[in-house]
Amino acid sequence: MSTPAYKRVILKLSGEALVGEVGYGIDPVVLEDLALQIKTARDAGVEIAIVVGGGNIFRGLAASAKGMERAQADYIGMLATVMNALAIQDTLEKAGVFTRVMSAIEMKDVAEPYIRRRAIRHLEKGRTVIFAAGTGNPYFTTDTTAALRALEIGADCIMKATKVDGVYDDDPHLNSEAVKFDELTYMDVLRRGLKVMDSTAVSLCMDNAMPIIVFNINTDGNIVKALSGERVGTIVQGGQ
Repeated sequence: MSTPAYKRVILKLSGEALVGEVGYGIDPVVLEDLALQIKTARDAGVEIAIVVGGGNIFRGLAASAKGMERAQADYIGMLATVMNALAIQDTLEKAGVFTRVMSAIEMKDVAEPYIRRRAIRHLEKGRTVIFAAGTGNPYFTTDTTAALRALEIGADCIMKATKVDGVYDDDPHLNSEAVKFDELTYMDVLRRGLKVMDSTAVSLCMDNAMPIIVFNINTDGNIVKALSGERVGTIVQGGQ
């Protein structure tokens, strides 16, 4: 890996990005590739914290739409993120990457409680920190968690790994003529309702000038390329 462009980053992983080719749950091939790239970045001195979603196991909004009480559905979704975090931790440690899982909901037998100063200290000691259970509160997405944690730990940017290679003006899976953006401002995203992150997360990033890089996790080497400063996907910044 060439000289890193960033010292400390939040890697936001959607639960769906972990599905890979298996269709549901977690694809071990995706985790192994993720671990290899994170190890390469860690060896180059990049401090990485991960925020992971739970949509591959349970989606709170979907369950709420079908009649489940929203707060209850969101708590179930938070527990799904813990399952993903533990799977990521296992794969990372098998690859030789020291990790800590920190949960916003206390579950001391499997994860540390989230404490900002402790998280920063773990990063300084070369450990990869995995933030689980969202913010610990219903009605907040893991996108908002990523923005909040990025600001709390002093990250240089948020890298959002998805199943598409950037931000488009329409769903590229449904519209073959959808146009991909190389760069957007925060206000572009908010005004046009683009599916980058939810509006709360984008507003937090805008108010604090936190760049967001959106890229495809399934493209070989994209995490390392983004950390090296290569243009991958779409970058959201500026224009507050």
